[in-house]
Amino acid sequence: MWDEMTQSETARKHGIVNEPGREERAAIEELVKRTLQPLRLAYGRPIRISSGYRCRELNRLVGGSPKSQHIKGEAADCVVGDASRLLGVLLAHQIPFDQAILYRKRNFLHVSLRSMRNRRKVIIMDN
Repeated sequence: MWDEMTQSETARKHGIVNEPGREERAAIEELVKRTLQPLRLAYGRPIRISSGYRCRELNRLVGGSPKSQHIKGEAADCVVGDASRLLGVLLAHQIPFDQAILYRKRNFLHVSLRSMRNRRKVIIMDN
């Protein structure tokens, strides 16, 4: 789980240690347990995480928002054959999430789960 949620080719190329702290680890565990693992079981096929936790330096380098949930360990970008179908599975199975952003052109689904706060269940479709 940790390797998958912290791996980054960009971090490796730039010598960045992308290691979450205690609070971020707790958020990652909650995201995996409550959202990602149930989503994988419901989808029934492999889901590759292209971006999970990002330290601030890595987030800045990849052009992420300074308020990105990736920094908090609360988000993951999921890559599958059909990201639209993955969003459908997320919704049909009522899997808890805070934000689901479907990136159609790049074919991945960003999912997040905020720790200890109300779930917004915001769905955004991006071209």
